[in-house]
Amino acid sequence: MSKRRRFIVTSILLSLGFIAIQFLTDQNRFWSIGALGILTMVLFYWSLMESLGRKMTLLTLVLPTIFTLGVGVFWFLLPTNVFARIPIVMFYAIGIYVLCLTANIYSVASVRTIALLRAARGVGFVLSLLTSFLVFDAILSIKTEIYYLLPFIFVVSFLLYLQGYWTVLLETKLSKDLVTITATSSLLTMEIAAVLYFWPVTVVTGSLFLTVTFYMLLGLGQAKLDGRLFSSTVREHVIVGVLVFVAMFFATHWGG
Repeated sequence: MSKRRRFIVTSILLSLGFIAIQFLTDQNRFWSIGALGILTMVLFYWSLMESLGRKMTLLTLVLPTIFTLGVGVFWFLLPTNVFARIPIVMFYAIGIYVLCLTANIYSVASVRTIALLRAARGVGFVLSLLTSFLVFDAILSIKTEIYYLLPFIFVVSFLLYLQGYWTVLLETKLSKDLVTITATSSLLTMEIAAVLYFWPVTVVTGSLFLTVTFYMLLGLGQAKLDGRLFSSTVREHVIVGVLVFVAMFFATHWGG
């Protein structure tokens, strides 16, 4: 079976899995989303098995898996009517297929030059932002204690940053620079989440601000690793962060 057909099969099977979740009880749905995340990893490995190695190329499995988990938990927050669910299934199916194509380009580009790499990085960046918002929104929606919240934020951020930065280097081994910039970015994101925990913002507003933080750090980090960290790049990202912060400040309902 060709890769493209495997990509289509992967997209269809995972989409059918989302539809099947609707027939389960609420408690079983939670565990089924975790199982669907594992199935995502397995199907992506099957789809890309010729170009995947046993080292850093396995990072291409991170974003699709977290994407599935993010969309799956976000699914709980939607109205139960079919008109709200069908667009999400379509969005998920298209997203999975695009992730298959993107992951394939990354895995091939890690061993030889490929012309579509820059386009794949752009698509991967956008999908990373979407995934980060869905996951942050899901974590903040739980409204758990801060000592549970912050580790969740750190781990998810670490995985998303790691795969995002790796797409610039496409190294076969884990380098010290990659670990350092990933850990630093994840720590900063976790610290901002700690501030937001005591800030009277809504879940959506908090998730949006964490996503903008992710956008700033991932964009600047990728530019640094690519040797393109110019003053104009820093200025553009900082302006976006300041504007969102000001908007969040005025959108906050202060006092009782």
